Amino acid sequence: MSTLTYAEAGVIGLLQGITELFPISSLGHAVLIPAIIGGNWARDLDVSKAESPYLAFIVGLHVATATAMIIYFWRDWLRIIKGFFASIGHVISPAPGTRRFQPQNTDQMLAWMIILATIPVGLAGIALEHDFRVYFSKPILTSCFLFLNGFILLAGERAMKQQHANLAVESDERIVRRTGWLGALMLGASQILALLPGISRDGTVMVAGMFRGLSRQDAARFSFLLSAPVILAAGVLKIPDLTGPLGAGIRGPILFGSLVSGVSAFLALRFLVRYFSDPKRTLTPFAIYCLAAGLGAFIYLSLR
Repeated sequence: MSTLTYAEAGVIGLLQGITELFPISSLGHAVLIPAIIGGNWARDLDVSKAESPYLAFIVGLHVATATAMIIYFWRDWLRIIKGFFASIGHVISPAPGTRRFQPQNTDQMLAWMIILATIPVGLAGIALEHDFRVYFSKPILTSCFLFLNGFILLAGERAMKQQHANLAVESDERIVRRTGWLGALMLGASQILALLPGISRDGTVMVAGMFRGLSRQDAARFSFLLSAPVILAAGVLKIPDLTGPLGAGIRGPILFGSLVSGVSAFLALRFLVRYFSDPKRTLTPFAIYCLAAGLGAFIYLSLR
């Protein structure tokens, strides 16, 4: 008998696609929504269980979300990938008068910054993901982390200073100039906080970027570009959960939920890119939501 219905798959898939891109924590919602609804939802969708079929479902959602992000930014990814391979060629055969390991343009620099920023969270995810999920993915704890996420977003807004960016300079060049190697490593390491359910990966990267001096628009762009390989890698590493016994009997709902997640992620990303293109738009509405939702979930789950 299936432990994941199409209704559950559709609702969680929709929420995953939206909350993975919005700075409000997809994992936090994946934990809290089933707990709040209760009944079969709480039993079927318990991410903290060591051998829960829900884990196979989450894998499908992550792969779908990452795919949507890559499709949305496909032109950018073509440039970045070309820049990466061009930089490899430069290492093998450097041009006269240039250093062997020096990226030659913005695309090459951005490619290596994304790789560098991915290393800390990749290592932390391999070492800590299981323990963090099992021990911290409890609904009441998650509501506390979601509440804390609201304060993280507000801290970013408090640190934000008016950016006088040179609009003649392309966004990626502004990111490269202001972030640098150390900044890329710091922004990448900030994603480790998102191993705690309720803390948003995109939110922490945006806030870290704003502390680094990036505008909201540039911080959001770097966050979206950085998220895709991290989410995709996390999903690919867990593919055995999807194809193995955990996915048995529920692959239909997994496929349905993944399609819903991919479409909603694409639409959410398009909305957010437009949202942050306006310098007057802030993280404050998302922070207020996290504070209200986290506090409300904590009170409800504590008193139920």
